[in-house]
Amino acid sequence: MKIGIIGLGLIGGSLAMSIRKHTEHTVFGYDIDRQVMLRAKAVEAIHDELTEDMLPGCDIVLVSLFPQLCADWILAHADAFGKGALVIDCAGVKRHVFDQVAPAAANREWTYIGGHPMAGREFSGFANARANLFENASMILCPPAEAGIEAREAAKAFFLEAGFKMVRFCTPEAHDQMIAYTSQLAHIVSGAYVKNPLARDHKGFSAGSFLDMTRVARMNEVMWTELFLENDDLLLPALDDLILRLNQYRDALAARDPEQLLPVLREGRVAKEALD
Repeated sequence: MKIGIIGLGLIGGSLAMSIRKHTEHTVFGYDIDRQVMLRAKAVEAIHDELTEDMLPGCDIVLVSLFPQLCADWILAHADAFGKGALVIDCAGVKRHVFDQVAPAAANREWTYIGGHPMAGREFSGFANARANLFENASMILCPPAEAGIEAREAAKAFFLEAGFKMVRFCTPEAHDQMIAYTSQLAHIVSGAYVKNPLARDHKGFSAGSFLDMTRVARMNEVMWTELFLENDDLLLPALDDLILRLNQYRDALAARDPEQLLPVLREGRVAKEALD
């Protein structure tokens, strides 16, 4: 198949590398940064540059841009995709893109599916892309109601072939609910935690816990501002819940009451063990 990838940052670049590593598909890519294009071709992440006239011949088009740019680009090229093509965005929130693109794609001869590769690094850009980024990752797919079983199964088969460990289907609403908790809230906690003045003197006093807590604080603030604000209705309740629970720990400590603190700590341990 011919695969087109728009945006060769961390995710788009890693998708290109992973597809080339695991499949025999031909990969065409495009990035607005010409240096990225030169680098992508030099390291053979892509076979060649994806041009406008090549879009109709692509079997699958993966759009890996910021959420609003994903929607804008797909809508701007709605007349260019070939019959039977799969067009899949890889943005970190789904409702915002899905609600704009799905209605426009409903009566087309190509199929739109919202997607989100559940992998990443604290470093962004093509320079940090890796062919093995998705080897233990899941791919979330959010198909519209009109997407047939054949298109859904084709998308699932493609991502499994491309190196993903599993594929999960859900609604855009379910995706954004979970992402608010599993990803976005974690980035907020990390960013707040590392602002403590003691962090500057952590060397020699920190081990795995500090590294785990601070890793994702090194975020692309432009992208994450957009992601947070486009999902604020689900992120705010998750943040409020965390603040409520943190206050339980604070209140127990302030009271210097082991009978109050022990159950709070035990509940955390039990909750974690239930996930294992």
